[in-house]
Amino acid sequence: MTDVREGSGRITVLLTSPRVAPGLLTRAAWQSLTDADEIGAASGGDGHVLRSDVQAVVGSGLAVTQVEGGIGEHWTWLSSAAEAGRDVAWLVGDDGEPGLLRVVADQVARDPRPAYDVEIQHGSYDVPGARLIDLVRVMDRIRRDCPWTQQETHESLAKYLLEETYETLEALDTGDRSHLREELGDLLLQVALNSRIAEEDPDEGFTIDDVAGGIVEKLIRRHPHVFGTVDATDVAAVEANWEAIKATEKQRSSVLEGIPLALPALALADKVLGRAAKVLPAELPPTGDSDLDRIGHELLAIVRESRTLGIDPEQALRLAIHHLTTEIRTAESKG
Repeated sequence: MTDVREGSGRITVLLTSPRVAPGLLTRAAWQSLTDADEIGAASGGDGHVLRSDVQAVVGSGLAVTQVEGGIGEHWTWLSSAAEAGRDVAWLVGDDGEPGLLRVVADQVARDPRPAYDVEIQHGSYDVPGARLIDLVRVMDRIRRDCPWTQQETHESLAKYLLEETYETLEALDTGDRSHLREELGDLLLQVALNSRIAEEDPDEGFTIDDVAGGIVEKLIRRHPHVFGTVDATDVAAVEANWEAIKATEKQRSSVLEGIPLALPALALADKVLGRAAKVLPAELPPTGDSDLDRIGHELLAIVRESRTLGIDPEQALRLAIHHLTTEIRTAESKG
């Protein structure tokens, strides 16, 4: 920011986040708008249609001039007013108007420096999770405008949901944080796209807000020790509360209800053993005399031991396979 010169004007370029409600500005930003002799913003191309942020400012009782043209015309409007000794504020659009900001930076850095003061001010900031709003907007446009995405259904996307889940697990196994971030994004894409498709159901449609709202309500409901008055001093107490609340919600007739049978065998065994502990003794004799029966019983015993040690058997096996594939590649490179 340059020094203010006596009799000179001021340009305040006001940046705002498109991910918060229009008009939700800082106190300093509203003060800058109130103090300005004139407020300008790029015209949306139709003089009768105001941008949402401009509408919010106009709704507060301030006048906003919509300036036609491009970057050159916008800067001319700003600099001419400032050179005439007026204080002007500029509302930057949702795209951030990078071209105008470059012109502002170049003009302030030139020699001799302009006689007026220039300030770039942040009027609002993103909150945690704000980029999820971008995802919803982008997904909505892709669903409307992309021929490939338009033909997708919940059923056609099922295989991609499964693939992305396994790719995320692979990223976890490798310990590559950058890869994990990318795969979590791909998994989130599946949630966003399936939710967008669900909006189109005329009878049982729902939105991604419904999805998020449902899981928020469930998390609050199942964490009374966090959001309520229930005391839970250790992990065992938390798990007991969770299971008790879940049992009340589900009203299931069997402990096996809710287990997806399409799970990989080790993960399925882990789930079934966890439920079996509620109704059967810890150790069960093997059934059948064939090698197939014996191997199956031994695998169950390994899964049971994994549970006792707090180890995910599926992850343990994937890790062992990862080590094996590394050894194979090493041997091949030496061969």
